[in-house]
Amino acid sequence: MLQRQMIRFLAVLGLLLIPPLLSAEMLDWSALPPLPDPDGVAGPFAGYHNQVIIVGGGANFPKPIWESSKIFHDDIFVLIQEKEGGCKWIQVGHLPRPIAYGASASTADGLVCLGGNDEESCFADVFLLKWLEENQSVAMEELPSLPMPCTNSTAAVINNCVYVAGGCTGLELETAKDNFWMLDLSLRGQDNFQWKELPPWPGPSRALAVSAAQHNGVADCFYLMSGRRVNEEGTTEFLRDVYEYMPGRGEAWRRRADVPRCVMAGTGIDFGQSHIFVLSGADEAFFYDVERLKDAHPGFPKDSYAYHTITDSWVMSGTTPANQVTSPAVRWGEDSIRDPVLLISGETRPRVRTADVWAITLKPGESRFGILDFVFLGIYLVAMVFLGIFFSFRNKDTDDFFRGGQRIPWFVAGLSIFATMLSSITFMAIPAKSYATDWVYFLVNMTVLASAPFVIRLFLPFFRKVDAVSAYHYLEKRFNRFVRQFASASFVLFQLGRMGVVLYLPALALRVVTPLSEQQSILLMGVLSILYCTLGGLQAVVWSDAIQSFVLMGGALFSLILMLTLADGGLAGFFATAHEHGKFTLIQADFSMNSFMSTALWVVILGGLAQNLISYSSDMSIVQRYMSVSDTARAKKAIWTNALACIPSSLLFFGIGTALFVFYAHHPEKLDPGFKTDAIFPLFIARELPAGLSGLVVAGLFAAAQSTISTSINSMSTAVVEDFVRPWRLFKTERSLLHLGRVLTVLFGMGGLALALLFASSDIMSLWDQFMTILGLFGAPMCGLFCLGIFTTRANAPGAMIGALCGAGGLFLVQRYTATHFLLYAVAGIVLCFVTGYGASLFFAPPGHSIRGLTLSTLDDVLDPDA
Repeated sequence: MLQRQMIRFLAVLGLLLIPPLLSAEMLDWSALPPLPDPDGVAGPFAGYHNQVIIVGGGANFPKPIWESSKIFHDDIFVLIQEKEGGCKWIQVGHLPRPIAYGASASTADGLVCLGGNDEESCFADVFLLKWLEENQSVAMEELPSLPMPCTNSTAAVINNCVYVAGGCTGLELETAKDNFWMLDLSLRGQDNFQWKELPPWPGPSRALAVSAAQHNGVADCFYLMSGRRVNEEGTTEFLRDVYEYMPGRGEAWRRRADVPRCVMAGTGIDFGQSHIFVLSGADEAFFYDVERLKDAHPGFPKDSYAYHTITDSWVMSGTTPANQVTSPAVRWGEDSIRDPVLLISGETRPRVRTADVWAITLKPGESRFGILDFVFLGIYLVAMVFLGIFFSFRNKDTDDFFRGGQRIPWFVAGLSIFATMLSSITFMAIPAKSYATDWVYFLVNMTVLASAPFVIRLFLPFFRKVDAVSAYHYLEKRFNRFVRQFASASFVLFQLGRMGVVLYLPALALRVVTPLSEQQSILLMGVLSILYCTLGGLQAVVWSDAIQSFVLMGGALFSLILMLTLADGGLAGFFATAHEHGKFTLIQADFSMNSFMSTALWVVILGGLAQNLISYSSDMSIVQRYMSVSDTARAKKAIWTNALACIPSSLLFFGIGTALFVFYAHHPEKLDPGFKTDAIFPLFIARELPAGLSGLVVAGLFAAAQSTISTSINSMSTAVVEDFVRPWRLFKTERSLLHLGRVLTVLFGMGGLALALLFASSDIMSLWDQFMTILGLFGAPMCGLFCLGIFTTRANAPGAMIGALCGAGGLFLVQRYTATHFLLYAVAGIVLCFVTGYGASLFFAPPGHSIRGLTLSTLDDVLDPDA
C-alpha cells in the first residue's frame, strides 16, 4: 500500500513539474450512429476499405459489470454511406473466433487484423478483411502469422508495409516485449512473403502503446508512443516516451519529445502532412483505486494532443466529449486533411464500454487578410497588366515580340534571368525545405557561381554566333532540322510541367488568405499572366521580371526580419534553437557506397552543377535572354548579374525556412494541421503579418510565380514559331507570324493552367523534389545534345538522336528502378545522352556539312564578332 501511495505522489508531482502545455482547439467532434451492440466493445479490429468502415470482435462486461466476467465477441459490423445521405451500420458475418485487443491496420487491400486474445489464449493469427461491394459482404484472407502470439500491440502502415510494435505474448502485462516486425504486402504470393524482424526501439518493452505513421519532413516514419509495462522489480511503469523509426534510412530509431502525459491504450492517427493526433488514452490517475471507486471512477482524462513531427513539439489540441480507449482511430477515406476520423466504441472507464461513434475533423483556420491587403495586391496585379498594354504598342514584328528587338539593357536581362530561375519554387518550396530539413540544398544554389564562367566560355559564344531567336537553331546548324525540332518539342513539354508547378504553389497561399479555392486562384493568376504576356511580348516579360524581383525580395526580407523579432530570445534565441535541432547543417560528408541515395556533398555539388548546366545551355527561356541584349559583352554581364543575385536570395530564403522552424517550434499551437508542408510560409503570411503587409508579401509571391509563368509562355510560343512554323514557311509575313505568336501564347498558357489544376488535386509531398525530377527528365537529354554538338566533332545527327532517346529512356529507368537521389537525375540524363550519342555516332558517317565555328575545337575569331 505504501508503495502505491508513493507512486501516486510521484505521478502527481511529475505532472506539476511539467511546464504548462500550449493549447489550441483544433478538432470538431460530431456523433454518428452508435455501434449496434448497445453495450459497446473494447479492443475491436477496426479499419477502412472500399469506402466503408469495418469493425470486428471486441470485448465487454455484461451488466452488472462489477459482478460479471468479460465476454469476447466475433460479430462483424460495417458502416456504409446511404444514398440519401447519412450512414448506417449493418451486420455482415463473424470472425473465426471471439477475439479482442489485436492490432488493426487499414490498407488498400483491406483491413489487416493482427493477433489478439480471448479469455484463455493469445494468438499469432493475421488475416485480411475485405469489403465486397457487389454482394454487401466481407471476405477473409489468411496472411502469414506473427512470429509469436501477441496481444495489446500497435500497428501502422507505411508504403504498403505493416509495422507491428510491442504487445504481450501472454495474458499478463509481465509478458510485454520490445518486438518490432514488418510485413510487406506487395510480396503477397511470393515465397518471401513473411514477417521480418526489425531492430527494437532503444527503450523499455511495452504493451498498450500508441502508434502512427507520418512524414517528418524527410520521409514517412513510424512513431511509437507511451504504453505500460511491469519492470524488473515488479512495479508498473506508465510510459510517456516517444520514438521515431525511419524505414530505409539505416534502420535507425530516434528518441523524440515525450507525450505530455501517459496515453496508454489510446489511439493516434496522422492528420495533414506532419501532425499526429492522440485522440484518447488513459493515464496513471486512479489506476490503483479502481476497485475502491468502481462506478464513482471519473473516467479517463478528456483531452487530446497534437504532435508535430518536424518541430518535435506537443500541444493540447482541445477537450474531447469522451475518452474512449482500446479502440483504434479510423479515417473514413484517404485524404488526411478533409476526410473525418472515426473513434468507434471503446472503454470510457474501467469495465465500462460505450457504443458511441464520433467523427472527428479539423477546425477550419481563420485568416486576417483584409481590405487593405487586397488593395495592395490588386494594385500590383493591375500594374502588371498595364505594363503589358504599354509594351504592346512597341511590338511591330516577331523580333520585337520574341527578342525585344535586342534592345533590352543587360541588367534588366540579368534580373529577368534571376526572377525566372527564382520563381515560386524558391519563394515557397525552398523555405519549406529548409523548414522541414536543413541547409544541405543551399549548396545546390551556390553552384551557379561555378557554372557561370563555364557557360560564358563554352556555350554563350555559339548562341551569339547563330544569332537566332530560338536556342535550338544551333542544333539544326550542327546536326539537322529534326534534332532541332526534337529538342524544341522536349523543351515545350518541360515548360508545360514547370508552369503547372509554379502556378500551383502560389495558389496554396491564395487559398489560405482568401475565400478562393486553389483552382480559382490558379485561374486568376494564370489568366492575368497570359494577358500581359500576350499583349507586351518579351519586353513586357523582362521588364515585369525586373520589377517583380524587387517586389519578391522586398516581401521576403520583411518577413524574415519580422520572424527574427518574434523569435523567443530574439536573434540569440533564434540561433540557439536552430543549432539545437541541427537546422544549419550544410554538408553531409558521406562517401560510402550508398551515398548516391543521399544528400552527400558530392551528390549536391554534382547535381547542382548539372542543374545549372541544363538551364543555361539548353533552356530556351534563359538563352532567350542572352539574345535580347545587343552584344556578347552585355550577355556576359547579364549572366553574372543573375549568378551574384543568387547569393543574397539563397541566404534569404533558406533563412526564412529556418526562421519558420524556430517560430513554430516556440509556438506549435499556431501550426495548422490542414496546411501542407509546402504552404508553411503562406501560413505565416496569413496568420502572423500585420494588416496591409500581408498583401505586399503575397504580391511578392505573385511576382515569383508570374515571372516564371510569363517567361514560359513566351518562350514556348517562340520555340514553336521559330522551330516549327518559320522553317517550313507556313506563314508568309511577319505580321501573320506575330499574330500566331500571340495565339500560341494564349494556348500554352491554358495548357499550363490545366496542368496546375491537376497538381491541385494531388497530394504532392515536396514540390521542390517534384520540380527537380521534372527538370532532369525533360531537360537532361536536351543538354546532352548541346554537349555532343559543342564538345565533339564526330557526333552526327543519327547518333545524337539515339543518344537523346537513350538518355530519356535510361533516366526513366534510373528514376523508376533505382534508389538514386533525385539530384543526380540530371547528371544521369546528361551522361547517358552524351555517352550513348557519341558511341552511336561511330556507326554512322561523320557530319557531311561544315561544322567550322560550331564546335569547341573549331572555334575561331569569326565566332564572336560582337564581343
